[in-house]
Amino acid sequence: MSGRKRVGVLISGRGSNLSALIEACKSDLYPAEIVSVISNRPNAPGLEHARKAGIEATCVDHTGYGTREDFEAALDAALRTASVELVANAGFMRILTEFFVSRWRDRQLNIHPSLLPAFKGLDTHERALEAGVAISGATVHFVRTEMDSGPIIAQAAVPVMVDDTPDSLAARVLEAEHKLYPHALALVASGAVRIEDERVVFDRASAPEAALFWPPLEVPSS
Repeated sequence: MSGRKRVGVLISGRGSNLSALIEACKSDLYPAEIVSVISNRPNAPGLEHARKAGIEATCVDHTGYGTREDFEAALDAALRTASVELVANAGFMRILTEFFVSRWRDRQLNIHPSLLPAFKGLDTHERALEAGVAISGATVHFVRTEMDSGPIIAQAAVPVMVDDTPDSLAARVLEAEHKLYPHALALVASGAVRIEDERVVFDRASAPEAALFWPPLEVPSS
């Protein structure tokens, strides 16, 4: 498929969501292709996974730079050398400064394991269980300088079970992430979404209006 958007994926670890994106990009009908995978950690397992998939994979080690801006300048240069058009953070454990965010504004995506704006930051599943929420989930959003903020592109809702642990909830949310991230990237790469007044706008004409209930609505038995 010609005209596919060139995507650079940023990782810090095993690249679980990277694998889902690689799989989605195998289809000729998918509107994006991964042309570069970059990790800030040289031993990130996701680098080898990318290489096995035939994708250029490199490390820009943040510990080798004196300032965050110097690191981000090198990261930016690596992406531009690969002619990247969209950036997808997939377990990239660095908080980015205005220097980098502004250069990739509205072209950089991130995925977070909660229904933002709830439970930003770390330990999301522990905090969700402590709060007693009935529904958790995952969010893909455009990156802004504030952590886990920015216009929301897509979300997936995941029920919280009564016997859930942080690990069991995390596994269920991660399964949803692997479907959500390719979907959200496709929306952006295809031009199906745009940003107006810091909100993502797209055609909602076919979106179901029915509410999701958990636990499901049932007629109480007498």
